[in-house]
Order: sequence, then C-alpha cells, then structure tokens
Amino acid sequence: MTADSIVLGDWPEIVRKIRARTPARLLSGRAGAAYRTETQLDLRDAHAAARDAVRTELDLEQQFDAEFLRRWELFEVHTAANSKDEYLLNPGLGRSFLEASSKEIVRRCPARCDLQIVVGDGLSVTAVRAQVPKLLDPLQQGAQSRNWSFGQVFAIRHCRVGILNEIGELLSPSVVVLLIGERPGLATAESLSAYLAYRPDRSHTDAHRNVISNIHARGAPPADAARRILQLASQMMTEKHSGTLLGASGTLEGGTG
Repeated sequence: MTADSIVLGDWPEIVRKIRARTPARLLSGRAGAAYRTETQLDLRDAHAAARDAVRTELDLEQQFDAEFLRRWELFEVHTAANSKDEYLLNPGLGRSFLEASSKEIVRRCPARCDLQIVVGDGLSVTAVRAQVPKLLDPLQQGAQSRNWSFGQVFAIRHCRVGILNEIGELLSPSVVVLLIGERPGLATAESLSAYLAYRPDRSHTDAHRNVISNIHARGAPPADAARRILQLASQMMTEKHSGTLLGASGTLEGGTG
C-alpha cells in the first residue's frame, strides 16, 4: 500500500501516530505527480497566513480588546524604522528607539524593577495577538509570589531583539523579558519567543541573551512557557548574568535577533 493510494482516515495506526506528533506535512499523499487538492489549498492558506503575520502593522486597539489595554495600561512606542518595509530591509533600525519613544518610556515606566516585560511585534503580529494575553497574568503572578517588583509593560512597533540593550540603558531592570513574534513558517504563524537578558546594556550581544522559543499551542504552551521564563529569570538574578555565562541548565533554547 502506498501513500497515494490511501484515502484520508484509512491510514495505518503507525502513520496516524507519526502525523499526530508533528505539524509537518508528512505522508500527505499525492494525486499523480502533485499534491492532493486539499494539501495544495492548505499550503496556500498557511503561506497567506505567514505573509499576513509579517506584513500586519502592530496596532494595540486592533490586536487587543479594550479591557486588556486598560488593565495593563499598555502603551506603544516606536523604533527608528519608519515603515514595515524599512524595518524588513534594514534590521538595525529595529534595535534603537526614536528619541520621543525613549522619553515616553522613561516617563511612564519605573526604573530598576526586578522584572521588566516588553512586547515586540517582531516578524509576527499574529503571534503577539495570540500568545501575549495568555502570558502576562502568570508572569505577573509569578513575580509577585517571588516578591519581585514588576515593571510597566509596553509594546514596541518594528522591534528587533537587540532593543533589549536600549531598554536596559533606559530603565536598569534586573531582568528584561522581550515577548516577540517569531518569523512564521508553514506550520504556524502564531509562534512567539521570549528573549531574556540580565541587566542588558549597549555592550551586549546575542551571547548575553537566552531565549525560550516556539511558544504556541503545539509548541511550548503559554502556561509552561511562563513557568520556564520565571525559572530562567530567577537563575539570572541568582547568578547575576545571562546568555552563554549562565549555567547549562538555564540555557533552554538558542536563537538570535
């Protein structure tokens, strides 16, 4: 029996188990030399979702409901990238704030907090919309249970991971957590990453950061991700460093930005 001769629902048990364990399009069958129509349509839908995730502009009132914005007093600031195209073509612009945004952050956010949470659009506003509301509550509750001071959350439009350094320079928190949309693929456009750094400053590189990636329903569920973020932040505060200097048990994932 070959893959192209099996009707959906008639897969052997071993094939069903394999397909259930991964979002990858394995053993999807074919119609002659091509994918089946259902598979082709699914691929086109996933590709469109990925493009939309990248091209959509962050707009807090569109991505989040009014109650969420009121509760967290969430406000938006901007990097030096003036447009989505400029942001995509010149990544360096997403690693520094406009002067007005720097002033707004200093005005509205308390300095020297233990845990500072920041939301960045990155390469998937879809991921930000889907995952961030599920993460903020457990992160705040976890900080409170550890007697950590919790900073004012804010959102960054046209954001790259390197912005962590400027946040550290402006607010001097112990640990900064940047929740940022990952580059979407054909498996999901809703995957978020959490980048963490201990007392980041302008001298820091990727080697000073740690990341928990693939935060979504079929990856690291938000509740589990929040627990891991808090554990990693705690380890950073104890060891007083982050990135490659952190103990091996604390380096959960890898990545750059």
